[in-house]
Amino acid sequence: MEKKIVIVGAGYAGILTAKKLAKRLKKYDDVSITIIDKNPFHTMLTELHEVAANRVDEDSIKISLKKVFAGRKVDVKLDTVTSIDFEKKTVKGQLSSYPYDYIVLAAGSKPTFYGTPGAEEFTYKLWSYDDAIILKERILNMFREATCETNPEIRRRLLTFYVVGAGFTGVEMIGELAEYVPFLCEKFEIARNEVTLVNVDGLSRPIPNMPEKLSAKVTRRLEKMGVKLSLNTFVSSVGEDYIELKKNDKLERHTAGTVIWAAGIQCCDITAEAGKSLEAQRGGRIQVDEFLKSTKGENVYVIGDNMFYIAEGEECPVPQMVENCEQSAETAAHNIVCEVTGKGERKAYKPAFHGVMVSIGGRYAVAHVGLPNRFFSLPSFLAMFAKHFINIVYFVQVLGWNKVFSYIKHEFFTIRNCRSFVGGHFSNRTPSFLLAPLRVWLGAVWVFEGVMKVVEGWFVNPMLTGFFGGANSWYNSILNPTAGAADAVSAATGAATQAADAVSAATGVAAQAADAVSAATGVAAQAADAVSAATGVAEAAGGAASAVGQVLMNFDILGLVKVIFVTGKDLATSSISDYAFKLDIPVMNWFLDKFILPNDGVQIAMQIFIVIAEILIGLALMGGLFTSPAAAFSLVLQFMFVCTTGLYLGTFWMIFAGIAVLIGAGRTLGLDYYAMPALKKAWKKLPLIRRLYIYND
Repeated sequence: MEKKIVIVGAGYAGILTAKKLAKRLKKYDDVSITIIDKNPFHTMLTELHEVAANRVDEDSIKISLKKVFAGRKVDVKLDTVTSIDFEKKTVKGQLSSYPYDYIVLAAGSKPTFYGTPGAEEFTYKLWSYDDAIILKERILNMFREATCETNPEIRRRLLTFYVVGAGFTGVEMIGELAEYVPFLCEKFEIARNEVTLVNVDGLSRPIPNMPEKLSAKVTRRLEKMGVKLSLNTFVSSVGEDYIELKKNDKLERHTAGTVIWAAGIQCCDITAEAGKSLEAQRGGRIQVDEFLKSTKGENVYVIGDNMFYIAEGEECPVPQMVENCEQSAETAAHNIVCEVTGKGERKAYKPAFHGVMVSIGGRYAVAHVGLPNRFFSLPSFLAMFAKHFINIVYFVQVLGWNKVFSYIKHEFFTIRNCRSFVGGHFSNRTPSFLLAPLRVWLGAVWVFEGVMKVVEGWFVNPMLTGFFGGANSWYNSILNPTAGAADAVSAATGAATQAADAVSAATGVAAQAADAVSAATGVAAQAADAVSAATGVAEAAGGAASAVGQVLMNFDILGLVKVIFVTGKDLATSSISDYAFKLDIPVMNWFLDKFILPNDGVQIAMQIFIVIAEILIGLALMGGLFTSPAAAFSLVLQFMFVCTTGLYLGTFWMIFAGIAVLIGAGRTLGLDYYAMPALKKAWKKLPLIRRLYIYND
């Protein structure tokens, strides 16, 4: 009989649980997995502020559920769950009902307003994809209206923004907004001092989860960005155009055009409804045991923001944060698999959190991270790096390469207004059509190189011994001039010895036959000339060795690679074509000497490969077809040459040109404009490719 597993909610916890279950139960045909969510996408809630303040595209925070579960045994149902009948084991939605044997409640949270009058009606929230889009448009519209408003009071109201809450969401939102405001002011020709930004909270310091030292850094950063912090202050009420604050029993009403509510969360409606049948705790969270099963209700697992669990040795319940979602998903999936299959042992939930971090705009962050009981703070740059790295780790689990590529593109390569922690240095600015001439010229040079090798006989004669040997001899004559001269003297001495032997032989012949005297005398004369010539060779070799080239760098790195930089002439007369660079790698030398050079057939095969590769790379670059792989292969060949024969600096431009045309240069004035979209469309339809996510949108 089929066993049904139903997961309510496709948030951080739900989506990971479904993937882990699908992986571990893929061989069990009698098990079905269903995940229910009202949206066809998973939302990156931790990145909502980036969209609201228009730093990244809105699509960057969405992850398609269809793509996430492509090729996996997970049935995605788009529905809004209204109730759960735990006795009949049925999940009821607006569109249908879903029977289950095991249920995972991971429905997430929603904002809580603590009963503040007007807060729910008149504030802008930041807890969903729609919230971020609405808020982004609200911020832009306030500046659009203000730039045409002549009434000073109305203008001031339009340009006044309050963020309620100085926790993670509130600080990240006000920080992102403070970074965005100067660009809006420039665009709409509004003075920065006309814009008012206020962060309000009843806490005594921002981000109380962090050490006081880091909270102080957050305070200084926000104030530097023009944000006014109003702490130990409570919101009494919110109206359409005002916010009422209470501090030290003093009540004040302030004009406000936009109030953003980020003051806390509670479990969503379906979890609160389920809590009536299960054991509910503070904030509507449901009590679970050590295996993450509800203390009431059969086969009911509760994870993520919905669970209430105090880990062993702790005093407070696990926090409602992403890392808890990830770790609880792993435990729940493991325990469900054990129960469904009857194999293995269930494990208790033992969370090990690795700290917290908060970004204040796209270029500054603070972080308190580490291992349990051993935490440390990171400087801003490393804190931002850690934030992006953690996001990438999560994306690898959810949507693999496809989402990682998209994330890097949105966060670094297309970032607006240099609002990246690397300052926008990697953002696209140069129109790619300007690279077309460089791409064509690089291709033409590769074709020329290949054709000339064909003319030289690389298809029929083994050339690599001389090709590599001549280069090595040239480098050795510069690096070891004394050894080169000694070799020449040795050769000359050998010639002289041979000449002396010839004289001795000739003298013996003369003693036996008088007629041979003149011949012997001639041979002796020739031998004497040979001795003289040999001596001259030795002297010339010594002179050449002392005059040849100059070593600029000869650095050995742990015996693994030697970096060589020389010139073939003295520095005063050297041009750029006389300088040569080489990476001498012993392992590569050994491979060539043992497997390539001793066999003429292998040499010719290697030569044919090199020639064909050069010509194909050149033609591809000239036509702009498969430009990225062609440019990558071009760089590989250049690296091979650097490690074998070395390269003159005069040809180093080909390396930099290969890097320049590596991404996107074929999409303009090239065949990739037509070929790549068609290939990508066909590629990502393949079941294996979809399942492994090795494509990008």
